[in-house]
Amino acid sequence: MFSLASKHNDPNASLAWSERIGYGTGGFAFNMINGIIGSFLTIYFTSTVGLNAGIIATIFAISKVFDGISDVIVGRMVDRTKSKLGKGRSWLLRMCIPFGITTMLLFFVPQNFPEMAQYVYIFLMYNIVNAVCLTGMLVPYYSMISLMTANPYERGFLGNIQQIFQTLGNVVVNSTFVTLLGIFTSSTENIYTQRAFTITMLIYCIAMIVITIFSVFSTKERVHSAESAEEDTQKSASFVVFFVIIMYAMGNVYYCQYVLYDMGQYSWVSNSISIAQFAVMFVTPAFMKKFGKTAVYEAGMVVMGLGFLGFAVLGGSSTIVMIICNVLKGCGVGMAGGMALGMVADTITYGTKKTGIDTVGLGNAGVSAAQKIGLGLGTAVFGWVLNGAGYDGSLDAQGIAQPESVSTAINFLYNWLPFIMVIAIFVLMVILYHCERDLKKMEAAE
Repeated sequence: MFSLASKHNDPNASLAWSERIGYGTGGFAFNMINGIIGSFLTIYFTSTVGLNAGIIATIFAISKVFDGISDVIVGRMVDRTKSKLGKGRSWLLRMCIPFGITTMLLFFVPQNFPEMAQYVYIFLMYNIVNAVCLTGMLVPYYSMISLMTANPYERGFLGNIQQIFQTLGNVVVNSTFVTLLGIFTSSTENIYTQRAFTITMLIYCIAMIVITIFSVFSTKERVHSAESAEEDTQKSASFVVFFVIIMYAMGNVYYCQYVLYDMGQYSWVSNSISIAQFAVMFVTPAFMKKFGKTAVYEAGMVVMGLGFLGFAVLGGSSTIVMIICNVLKGCGVGMAGGMALGMVADTITYGTKKTGIDTVGLGNAGVSAAQKIGLGLGTAVFGWVLNGAGYDGSLDAQGIAQPESVSTAINFLYNWLPFIMVIAIFVLMVILYHCERDLKKMEAAE
C-alpha cells in the first residue's frame, strides 16, 4: 500500500518530515472549505439568494445543538473504531467525498423554491454539512495527533504544522476565491451569482477530496491505547479562538464591502493576517521548546489582543496602520493556534493518567465541538447584529448603500468584540490552565 509515513512503529520516536507534511495537508484540505463557509456562506445566502440575515443567523445558532450531539457520537465512534487504517484515518477516507458533495449542495439553494422552503433546505443542508460530514472529519483528524505519536514534542510540532497548512488554506482561499467568482460570474456588475458559486465551489471541493486522500496515505497511527477542570478550560479557549477567527474572517468581507467600500482590498486585508500567521508558525516550535506550549499560547493571546485594540482605535487612519494591526492579529493567532492541538493532546494524556480512562476520540470531540460552536455562534452573532443594524442584502442588487448603522456594527464586531474575548480567555488561561506543568510532575513521579 502506498505510504509516505515514517517506516518505524515506535510511538516515542521522531516522525519523518514526509509524515508531518502529510498530516498537515489534511488540515489544508478541510480548512479551505471551512474558510469558505465561514467567510462567504452568509453573504451567499443574503446577496445571492436574497434571504434575511437575522433568520440565517438563527438557523446557524439552533444548528449548534445538533453539532454538540454529533461531536459526542463521532468521538465515541472514533474510540471504538477498529480498522487497518486506524481510528482516525479510516474516517477521513470515508467522509471526504460526502463532505464535498454536501458542501456543493449547501451553496446551491434552489432559486425556484418558496422562501420558507429555502430556509428549510438551508437548515437541513447546513446540519448535514456541519453536524455529520465536517464532524466526521474534524474529530478523527484532531485525534490523529494523539494516535500518531506519544512524543510530547512531536505532538506539539504536529499541532503547529497543521496550523501552518490550515493557514495556507486560508491564504489560498483569500487570494483566489473572489477572483474565481469574478471569472465565473454571469453578471458584469455582481460577482455573487449562483453560477459563480457553483463552479468555484466545485473546484475547491474536488481539491479537498484529493488532498484528504493523500493525507490518509501519508500518515500512520502508532499509539494504541474523566475530564478535568483544565480540559474544560482548554475547550473554552478553543471556543473563543474560533469565535474570534470567524469575527475577522466574516468581518474581512463585510469590512471591505461596507466600510472601505472596495472589495479589491479584501485580498490584502485578509492575507496580512494569514501571511503573518503563516510566517510566525515557522518559529513557534523553537519558542515551544524553550518556554513550553502554554507560555507561547498565552503570549499569542496578548499579541492578538494588541492587534484588535490597535485596529479599533487607529484602524481608519491609514492602510499601513491597518496592515500592522492585522499582522499583530496574525502573529497572535499563529502563536496560540500553533500550540492548541498539542495542548489538547497533553490535556487528554493528563486526564488518562489521572483517571485511567482513555478518551482520545471524546476528548477531541469536545475540542471539535468548541471549534464549531465558536464558528457557528460567531456567524450567528454577526448575522443578528447586522440584522439589528438594518442590513438588507437586496439593497446591493439595487445599487443602494447600506445604512450607516451597518458600518458601525461591523466595526464593533470586527474589532471590539474580539478584543474583549481574547483578553478574557487570557485571564482564564493564566488562572486555571496548568496542565503542562502538572503533566511533567506526574511523569517525573512515575
